[in-house]
Amino acid sequence: MKEIRISQIKGFQIGHAQNEAAATGCTAILCKQGACAGVDVRGGGPASRETELLRPVSTAEEIHCVMLSGGSAFGLAAGDGAMAYLEEQGVGFDVGIGRVPLVCGASLFDLEIGAYDIRPDKTMGYAACQDAERNDPAEGNVGVGTGATVGKLYNMDGFMKSGLGIYAAQVGPVQVGVVIAVNALGDIVDYDTKEILAGLLNQEKTGFADTVKTFYEEIEDTRSLWNGNTTIGCVITNARLTKAQCNKLASIGHNGYAQTIRPVHTTADGDTLFVMASGEVEVNVDALGALVTECVGRAINRAALMARPAYGLPAACSFR
Repeated sequence: MKEIRISQIKGFQIGHAQNEAAATGCTAILCKQGACAGVDVRGGGPASRETELLRPVSTAEEIHCVMLSGGSAFGLAAGDGAMAYLEEQGVGFDVGIGRVPLVCGASLFDLEIGAYDIRPDKTMGYAACQDAERNDPAEGNVGVGTGATVGKLYNMDGFMKSGLGIYAAQVGPVQVGVVIAVNALGDIVDYDTKEILAGLLNQEKTGFADTVKTFYEEIEDTRSLWNGNTTIGCVITNARLTKAQCNKLASIGHNGYAQTIRPVHTTADGDTLFVMASGEVEVNVDALGALVTECVGRAINRAALMARPAYGLPAACSFR
């Protein structure tokens, strides 16, 4: 396996738009020629768009964009911007009288950090698609990761800044890339060493309290958890896959979540992972699943490591 730039995966374009003052943004993953796609939603509180379209029994075989956004369910409006942009480009499912772009998406909750009443909208989604033409996506406090945070067991007391991470790799001719925004209730741990990189801060704000350990100490406490959490991402690959295989790979990709987020898939998280496949290369799906899992885990790590302190919150780099 060798690390590559995600822009080396042909057929895909990735772009961001954000409002830094309001601590929110969105990220568009475009595939204008159409990509076979799937999704797996594991968290208890998702905000999503057109996920039913990706069921193997649904008619459409390809989609043209995954829009990841902040703003909770309000932020799903960013997908309308992608619809408008792709329609202008002549991209979409041919319905005889025109073309309908197929845009799926998911949103994370970032309303507590910046301006509650400013969220990704059609204009911001359109701008993210324009930025995708450069296909040189940044990481950290950008796009959907602008307002992302982690370590939220005690509500806002103990938060750390997280962000958006990107990781791509190649094995033989098979390429996999991951774009992911980490906004988890729990801690982010290193894929290799399991060291905590970011998460719930201790009372002195000098280190980590360890969310799982704290959970165990409070196992009889039935208080409600902070609901503003969700890790959302998209896997892109040049592999040739069916919709059923894309959905299975999205499920397998959550193993990368499980190896780097502790705890993961809680009732207060809306964890969602998409897969988009351009269909260029034949592949062993099980081997691809192992590669997807590692790329997801390493992208989650980069989301923590590439974030910078903001909005009064420290980031992983503050402790390294």
